[in-house]
Amino acid sequence: MLKGQNVIISGASRGIGRAIALELASNGANISFNYVKSEKEAQDLEKEIASLGVKVKAFQVDIRDYSKVKAWVEATKELFGTLDVVINNAGIIKDKALALMELNEWQEVIETNLGGTFNLTRASIVTLVKQKKGNIINITSITGLTGFARQTNYAAAKAGIIGFTRALAKELAGYNIRVNAIAPGFIETDMLKNLKEEYKQALLKRIPLSRFGRPQEVAKLVRFLLTDSSDYINGQTLIIDGGLSLG
Repeated sequence: MLKGQNVIISGASRGIGRAIALELASNGANISFNYVKSEKEAQDLEKEIASLGVKVKAFQVDIRDYSKVKAWVEATKELFGTLDVVINNAGIIKDKALALMELNEWQEVIETNLGGTFNLTRASIVTLVKQKKGNIINITSITGLTGFARQTNYAAAKAGIIGFTRALAKELAGYNIRVNAIAPGFIETDMLKNLKEEYKQALLKRIPLSRFGRPQEVAKLVRFLLTDSSDYINGQTLIIDGGLSLG
């Protein structure tokens, strides 16, 4: 379905980003992705995607550094010829009560989650506008919609991504470029594994479907937003959380 589409994804060496990269590659897309420290995971993913018969390249890039992100985008365009899809997935958490939160814990989360979304989109946007086509998907979180205690930094960043998505969708619609966001709930990734077991059990009681989500389920939603079936969806935040945000 996505044969020949050129995709750039931030933070794809693990978790949701990895699942997205594999899902799109298995549907024919060429994949460029970045990592920071997870070199072995990135190399393993690169090999797995290459085995699917598409182009792939992993780049070690700090998403907070605009100059390096811009160089990554330019290298990707040189490798693939152009860009069709931008997926902002990179994110970190540093959960703590606001009364105890250090300035660097606030700044690192904002600069990675929200600043990184700006950096990759800004570095790619001129290419999409010039060719008058493209797709941008931003991975936010239900935290950005509902808020969770001890996540003021993360919630602020993710809520910012939702506002960013809505505003940019209005800017780019005239260029045949759609911009949407996906808000996952609790997904089976390293972030979830690091939570205490009693907290996870308490969360499960609040999820109507009584289970955590799988990275592949988020990836399939990303794929849907890149197909003709979603051509009239623009500026939206699609929630995938098993019903947790229903309250």
